[in-house]
Amino acid sequence: MSNRRSFFTKLGALPAALFAGRTLSAQQMNATKVPVTTLDVADLPFTLDNGVKVFHLIAEPVKQMIVPGRTFDLWGFNGSAPGPTIQANEGDRVRIIFDNHLPESTGIHWHGLELPIEMDGVPGVGQMPVMPGERFIYEFPLHQHGTFFYHPHMAMQEMVGMLGGFIIHPKVAYTPQVDKDYLIALQEYAVLPNSTIPNSMSMEFNWLTFNGKSGPASTPLVIRHGERVRIRIINMGMDHHPIHLHGFTFWETGREGARQQESAWTRGNTTLVGVAQAREIEFVADRLGDWMLHCHLPHHMMNQMASNVGPMTRIGSGMQAGASMTDGMGMLKEGHATSDNRGPSLGRGLGVGSSTDMPRTNGPLTQSEAGKAMTNMPGMDHSKMPELPKNANQIPLFPQDAFMEGPMMAMDKEVDKPEVLGLPAGWSGFVGGMMTLVRVLPNEQYNKIMDLKRKNA
Repeated sequence: MSNRRSFFTKLGALPAALFAGRTLSAQQMNATKVPVTTLDVADLPFTLDNGVKVFHLIAEPVKQMIVPGRTFDLWGFNGSAPGPTIQANEGDRVRIIFDNHLPESTGIHWHGLELPIEMDGVPGVGQMPVMPGERFIYEFPLHQHGTFFYHPHMAMQEMVGMLGGFIIHPKVAYTPQVDKDYLIALQEYAVLPNSTIPNSMSMEFNWLTFNGKSGPASTPLVIRHGERVRIRIINMGMDHHPIHLHGFTFWETGREGARQQESAWTRGNTTLVGVAQAREIEFVADRLGDWMLHCHLPHHMMNQMASNVGPMTRIGSGMQAGASMTDGMGMLKEGHATSDNRGPSLGRGLGVGSSTDMPRTNGPLTQSEAGKAMTNMPGMDHSKMPELPKNANQIPLFPQDAFMEGPMMAMDKEVDKPEVLGLPAGWSGFVGGMMTLVRVLPNEQYNKIMDLKRKNA
């Protein structure tokens, strides 16, 4: 134990030595650190014990509302997936009391942190597995700064919600100073329409989330016109995500290792956040408007994407041609309603029949109702809509999004909150999946929204 304490002491002293003799500019001396905001996710509170910041982290099953009307059974931390954000400072010593309330063993890995092997959180290698009902205490100094995250080192647990942000603020604030600093955690799930449980083996995801919410439930970023903004993005799923910001060209200023030297900053409007990576982008919000921020993979900009397959794909009004009378009445002689040949499927699922039969998108609408949904969208000028076919099958590929639960299905009232004040009627029908809005607003509208938030707090 004495050797371990000596190691911690020396490691904790490194940052002070690194700053010794450094000349700081007036800009750096005057810069202040801005707390990171994780919209829709809480911070993990801490107490102090002789200068040590003590956090209490609990792994447990959670029920997470992805959008109004869709709540999933996930695994997360302290009641949410992703779990609460840990914020600390370079030079701090932290103690994380970890309780396992899951039905299986686990352990927590502090992704990107440089620390002793016994604190690295890999069950069976650096530590014994934390069994159900057990507690393990992680304790280590922080000599880095930047955007990091935590997750179990059990792959399938990561796929069902177990991720959280870990922000380490620098001793000397970054420059140029930002006015707003946000964290966004990227997660994805494959959940069939009649289920609440993700298929962690799937390679096709139909629910894509920012901080545990799919658009339009994800809370917009509300920015005052002219502010400088930092957005930190972390990814611990199966897919890489090209995150695209409309209206602005940003600088990529940080990665999962640390903040980059200014000479290494890259310019762009899309940053690829790979699996197990973090990215930090910064821009000046000098153009008013409600700008999209989203993953640019087409399948990641919609909700509830699934396929009906097999003979059921062409059942409309009346009995399907070629089927028997008993099949048409729902009395199936072979198989069952969710068998490979008849059940719903995700595009790259493991089932043989359900993966190879003719797909068609699946949602709350029938074919005859699809056209009505498009003409009844709030905010649309119906007089300019072309005459739509009575049968969706008359035109190949039509309709695409109308069968989805999300795109073309407005839910303005269900997702009403101060941050959406002033958006056009029907906006929520066009914000789905891994998508939200960056709202750059004039002072009057910005202040009105902030006042509403304070009243609702």
